[in-house]
Parts: sequence; C-alpha cells; structure tokens
Amino acid sequence: MTHAGFQNDVYLKGLFGEQPTHSFDWRAVQAAAEQVMSPGAVGYVSGGAGGEDTMRANREAFDRWRIQPRMLRGIPAERDLTTTILGTTAPAPILVGPVGVLSIVHADAERAVARAAATLGLPMVLSTAASTTMEDIQDELAGSPGWYQLYWPKDQDVAASLVTRAEQAGYRALVVTVDTWQLGWRPRDLDRAYLPFLQGEGIANYTSDPAFRAGLAKSPEEDPDAAVLHFLGMFNHPALTWTDLEWLRSQTTLPIVLKGLQHPDDVRRAADAGVQGIVCSNHGGRQVDGAVGSLDVLPALVEAAEGLPVLFDSGVRTGADALKALALGAAAVLLARPWVYGLALAGQAGVEHVLRSFLADLDLQLGLSGHASVEELSPTSLARK
Repeated sequence: MTHAGFQNDVYLKGLFGEQPTHSFDWRAVQAAAEQVMSPGAVGYVSGGAGGEDTMRANREAFDRWRIQPRMLRGIPAERDLTTTILGTTAPAPILVGPVGVLSIVHADAERAVARAAATLGLPMVLSTAASTTMEDIQDELAGSPGWYQLYWPKDQDVAASLVTRAEQAGYRALVVTVDTWQLGWRPRDLDRAYLPFLQGEGIANYTSDPAFRAGLAKSPEEDPDAAVLHFLGMFNHPALTWTDLEWLRSQTTLPIVLKGLQHPDDVRRAADAGVQGIVCSNHGGRQVDGAVGSLDVLPALVEAAEGLPVLFDSGVRTGADALKALALGAAAVLLARPWVYGLALAGQAGVEHVLRSFLADLDLQLGLSGHASVEELSPTSLARK
C-alpha cells in the first residue's frame, strides 16, 4: 500500500461498516491519550519549560509559513518518498524521534515503538533514557535501522561504554543531545514533584551498563535506590565544551549528529568539529522557556551548515509541518510527541496508526501542492505569512 493509499483503505472499510478505532486528528489523539495516562505521565509528556512559551513559539513558527500550491504539473499517482540520511535508507525523510521513559506511558514501552518502526521501515532513534536496553531494542528492530541518542554522562567511562555498546549492537548513527546537560524548569512536573528517574524509570541503559555497575557497591538489583542516586550524580554535565567532541570522535566510527542547535554560529562550530550532521531543535520546548521557534531558525542553520545535513524537530504535528521543514532545507524530520500519544492509547497498534497517518498526510500534502518528490521542495514552495 502506498502512503496515500492508506486513506483509500480507511474509506473502503467505512463502506463496509468498519469505523476507525482512533482519530486521525492529532489533537483528538492527544486528548484521548491524556485521558488514559496517569497525571504524572501527562505532565511529563505534554509539558514544557516555564510558561511553555517555547512550545507555543514552535507552533506559531509553522503558522508563519504557508504552502503555496502549484497546479497541472503532471504529478504521478504513486510518489516515491524514499530517502537516504547519513547512509540510512528510509521510506520517507521521517525518523521516529527519541523519547525517554516510555514505561510511564505504556507497559510495552520502547519495544512497541521499535516493532511499529520496523513494520513501516522507519529509522528509530532510541533514547539513552529508555526503559528498555539498547540491545533488547535492536532485537525488536530485527534489522530495521536504529540510531542511538546519547545523553552524555559526567562519568567518561560510562559515556565510552554506552557509545561502544551502541556501535556493537548495530545502531547506525550517534545522536548527541547537547541542550539537556541538566533538566529544564518544568512546572507541570514540579507541581507533582514527579521525576520518573527517581522511581527507577528510564535508566535501563545505565543499570545494564558494566561501567555504570562498576561504580556501585551493590548491583542495581540488590540496591536500586543507590543505582538511582548514582545515575543522578552523573546525568548533569555542564562542563561539556566543543573540545570534548574530539574525544567522542575517538570512541566510535558511527556518524555523529548534534541535536539541539539553534544558532548558526554553533552549526559552524559543529562543522569545524567534524560531526556528520545536526538537528535543529529546542527539545520540543522542554528546556529553555521563551526560546525561538525551531522553524524560525531553520533557514539560517541550513545556510550556515553549507551542505552538512540538517535534521529538524520541535513542534511537528502534521504532514504539512514536515513539508514546510523539508522545503526550508531539512534533510529529514524527527517526529516524537504524536506517536507517544498513540503508544498510550494502543501500544504498537497506536504507534503504527499515528506513523501511517503522518506518512499518508505528508505524501498527500506533497502531491496536492504540486510536487512529484521531496527533492522538488524548496523555499519557493512556501510563502511567508
């Protein structure tokens, strides 16, 4: 089935009385998910930093760019969105973005997401803060592409061990998040004094790591509270600088992508440091309150990158959003929160529903706006509001 053919399948099933289980409106999916999630999980997943102004800025940035359709261009009925990003081939320029602590959303956590991503062939970016080990997720991916997202711990031995494990497990790129060397001010979580890590959630990659375990008097199984405290002691790492990237480069042969850049000067520094790509991102508004919307800075970052692949996240909800980011120069888009809500509703099936819907939406937006392929997109496909 083509991406756009998913729509026809829904209508045909309706002809025979079969109604969709879940909505195709991302707002309705989020609302339904928040009804079944715990209050703590709702705050953690749906919330942002401070007054959540950056979250609003992300959406407002998309509103400022409008698609300007072109007609009668002989668009093929079946479009091929296949792309290759840093050596990883995908059926569309879409990656399943990294989200941690998924055990607070659904019991199957990252396993369900990996199975859904593998079913669709979409690359999955696994968070360091996963509830499931990176090796177990590779088993679930069963050869489908996976990238590993690194929160760089203060303990260099643990950092080296995590990177080595990721490469040995078969992950194809290392995505280093640089905007979260400590957690931002998140009132929704603070109001409930809710930090899932304190309950041992989202630290499976640490507690399974030999270098991490070597720093404990007792195993995490014997003394889980000590393991949590050991984790908390190494998560914050404000001392990181550009010079540390040389050390990281020496630890792996994987492509290194820096996630969380918002300034052109930082993109130039990243290129000088020899990384293979960057992600224009403000962590979905979860770190700095009052920051610039990601889409607003994307064109300047693409220009500064001078050919270095620039991926994009933050605020993406629809296929039209992805089209706008791709038209402004993004090599690919990372989707996150929408599929988390699908996970909360129905596990793997919910994630698949959201991802299939997103791909179909993107495919239709592409064709209906007069583009036969993603390669035809450019800033001229858009108009500034």
